[in-house]
Amino acid sequence: MTIEAYQHLRQLGMQLAGGMDDLCQRVGVYHHMYRDSGGRNVFPLIAAHVGLHAVDFYRKGALAGQVLSLLHVLWPRRRRALLASLAGFIHQFRDINRRVCAESYALYYYTRQYGHTAEIESVIGQDFAALLCRCHDSQRHGSVFAPEERAALFSAFFGWEQDHIVAPAVKAAFLSFDWPLIKALALRPKIEFAYFGRRNPIRFQNFSSKAERIAHGLEAYRRAEAIGLDRVEAALADYRIMPQAFVQNPQRYFDSVALAAGVSQG
Repeated sequence: MTIEAYQHLRQLGMQLAGGMDDLCQRVGVYHHMYRDSGGRNVFPLIAAHVGLHAVDFYRKGALAGQVLSLLHVLWPRRRRALLASLAGFIHQFRDINRRVCAESYALYYYTRQYGHTAEIESVIGQDFAALLCRCHDSQRHGSVFAPEERAALFSAFFGWEQDHIVAPAVKAAFLSFDWPLIKALALRPKIEFAYFGRRNPIRFQNFSSKAERIAHGLEAYRRAEAIGLDRVEAALADYRIMPQAFVQNPQRYFDSVALAAGVSQG
């Protein structure tokens, strides 16, 4: 199968990912991929938590910007410039979230439909392609996908999206952000996914560091496996952000998203 099939799935992935503000829609897509894999592909489940955590994170960031911009109330032009820079910064992170969702969809469904081809290997490498195809084969035949295979697949998926999407985009976002005070806060976020429990966040020293993001991403995965993936999946409702349609019937919610996006799942 040619690379055109992969590009077509990337286009469908972008349609499903929706607009910049459609974070809940993307969570529905991520959850669908997780369920479709029979719980074998954990990357989209953790990515769903990233998206839901981001909703409140962006809201708090915008609020902090409004408050701190009052320091420049006597310089309205500077204040407007700072708030515009912050809005652009948040926009870039929403774009990262959207692109990761679209690419994740394309990689997952390409290998599900076409298997381990030379075209997909040229995009993601031999080992990652083999892990995804092993995941699909295990799901089709109902065979065991061992914990170490789940861990390897998560690591490969997470590492690929960091290398090819997140790292260059995060670097560009921080370079273009012109508000030193807010930038300093953004470099040291506190991550509190719902399944972490109370008073057990992951704290960054430098969010712009790819090595630190990977280390903390793997820690989030290890915590998920330790408490049980069923509990991690159930914790998606704890953010109280997803529509009731998702909480009541995730598959029907995804079907409605796919229908609205013009994406056939047949």
